[in-house]
Amino acid sequence: MKNYKFILSGGGTGGHIYPAIAIADALKAKYPQAEFLFVGSQDRMEMEKVPKAGYEIKGLWIAGLQRKLTWSNLMFPFKLISSLFKSAGIIRKFKPDVVIGTGGFASGPLLEMATRYNVPALIQEQNSYAGITNKLLAKKVQKICVAYDEMQRFFPQDKIVKTGNPVRQDLLAIDSLREQGMAKFNLKKNKKTLLVLGGSLGARAINKMLDRELQFILDQEVQIIWQSGQLYYEEYKKHNAVEDVQVLPYIDTMNLAYAAADIIISRAGAGSVSELMLVGKPVIFIPSPNVAEDHQTKNAEAIVSKNAAILLKEKEAEQQFKPVFKTLVHDEAKQQLLGDNIKKIALPQATEHIVNEVEKLLKQ
Repeated sequence: MKNYKFILSGGGTGGHIYPAIAIADALKAKYPQAEFLFVGSQDRMEMEKVPKAGYEIKGLWIAGLQRKLTWSNLMFPFKLISSLFKSAGIIRKFKPDVVIGTGGFASGPLLEMATRYNVPALIQEQNSYAGITNKLLAKKVQKICVAYDEMQRFFPQDKIVKTGNPVRQDLLAIDSLREQGMAKFNLKKNKKTLLVLGGSLGARAINKMLDRELQFILDQEVQIIWQSGQLYYEEYKKHNAVEDVQVLPYIDTMNLAYAAADIIISRAGAGSVSELMLVGKPVIFIPSPNVAEDHQTKNAEAIVSKNAAILLKEKEAEQQFKPVFKTLVHDEAKQQLLGDNIKKIALPQATEHIVNEVEKLLKQ
């Protein structure tokens, strides 16, 4: 068997980094002798996360454009030229068989140069609204793996394969972990459990809403697992003194938290949405409005259009949260319908399907 070489590029956020790592892990399991190299943006989180996962990474001097005139924006042309030259050097030296991009600014120069050197390339778009880097690369790569329908709005139809987003496989077994999850979080069996997620750093608007509506939620005979995020834990940990409330900076056993939950409130990043599809519980999405192209709202709308979740926009939360939550928590049939519908659109074998597409490129 040939000793294959793969370059993976994606970063800036966990939504781009973790899919790349999942794809690398699956390729490594299939080709134990293969060599891997990651390329990211220097000074971004991938420079820490990727080595922790056991892979070498090289950083490019690249960052996105800001919405206002800044020194960083003025430097962008120089950063882009530097990154293109460095990417060319990386490709010439490493000689990859396939290059894989999962979004983020570093993947732009790397895949651009890969296609110029005629290296087969694949991109994986996690969101329902394509990122600018992947839209620019679409005409040059051989294959585009997507997670949502109707992505021909952004990409050539003949290159699109609907695979879904890579997710943790331990979520496939959460139905059997209900009792373990209840015990882990010391929950009461006679109450519904609300799981609130704002990402590892936290979501200010969701935290403020929960702080404001805490007593109302508890009055519905609901107990709460509240992931506040590292940034906000000090501000909200005081609520741990309240019965039936657990405020945590981070949850390291998400499979057990999902298993114990009856209702979930979450942001709508691509990774979170894909996980929640597998979990199959009723979800209220409160998307972050502070992301490129408002893609979280579009992710949530794609699920809501299939009657598989509830969308509550941040600006509407103060007025709408109480009636929306009260109706859901007391309507067992609605909970069942949303849970069943979101699970129907899950794509649990996404990583395997993406690897299959990579293999096709190896054979070309």
